[in-house]
Amino acid sequence: MELAMVIVLFLAGIIFIVKGGDYFVDAASWIAEVSGIPKLIVGATIVSLATTLPEMLVSVMAAAKGSVDMAIGNAVGSVTANIGLIMAISLICMPGVIKRADYLMKSILMLAAAILVVMAGMAGEMGTALTVAMVIVFLFFLWENVSSALRSMKTNGDTEPRRKVSGKKEVAANLVKFVVGAIGIVWGADLLVDNGSALASMVGIPERVIGVTIIAVGTSLPELVTTITAIIKKQSSLSAGNILGANIIDLTLILPLSSLVSGKALPIAETSARFDLPACLLVGCIALIPAMLFKKFQRWQGLLLLAVYAVYLYLTCFVSAA
Repeated sequence: MELAMVIVLFLAGIIFIVKGGDYFVDAASWIAEVSGIPKLIVGATIVSLATTLPEMLVSVMAAAKGSVDMAIGNAVGSVTANIGLIMAISLICMPGVIKRADYLMKSILMLAAAILVVMAGMAGEMGTALTVAMVIVFLFFLWENVSSALRSMKTNGDTEPRRKVSGKKEVAANLVKFVVGAIGIVWGADLLVDNGSALASMVGIPERVIGVTIIAVGTSLPELVTTITAIIKKQSSLSAGNILGANIIDLTLILPLSSLVSGKALPIAETSARFDLPACLLVGCIALIPAMLFKKFQRWQGLLLLAVYAVYLYLTCFVSAA
């Protein structure tokens, strides 16, 4: 009975995070738009950060409560799931030609962050030097996002007027969404971490495995929803761009924040260093390097990514956890 309750609360945490994140992103976008900030800038900054808030809070709370393996597993596992599962589905359904300039810098930053994570695994911890390097990559990512948005506005023109507020009901509704969304994410993250740890203890599964599988996929559901929407609307660039941005933030902001909250260098278990971190880099290379070389995302990449992700899950659940 106790195990059933833990599972129910764990699933409730995922639901609160997903719905809370949805409300929070909508409200944050609305607040930015009525303040007169151009949509391109909103998408490059506020929405990018808001969509990764679930992963951020789960990892930071886990680190604060001493569940370091879960914190690292969630951040890195979310990136692996985003590429190996979600982006793979997008590439299988919507292969196509791309503009290299639109993806090159994000691809370089994402792979650079993944390499830094692998280096941290080799060192056995996310020390000060690697943490600073991660933060520099994150700040450069934000700067590049805003700069490209400003260049686009200058080239295409931005005559869009400030969004007008239709009345007090609209203001009240969005403020409620903002507050409820924030509370939902925080509460959901708390439920997820506490019951994830309890579940791992009860079933005898390492926290790392829970982090890189169920929690990582659960906190990546917003990206999955975005990808499905993009597939329906045949907007492949929307899906890939959103996933790349989320991955860079997952690695370069969440891990340094987790280290800061834990109050010391973030220790990385040998199993994570051997399995999770190289898997993150491998799926990134499969998804991005051929695309940058040939200027297109191809269906075989999606199929290979799914196969690699399936092997990774098997190794995680049945080999490394043994």
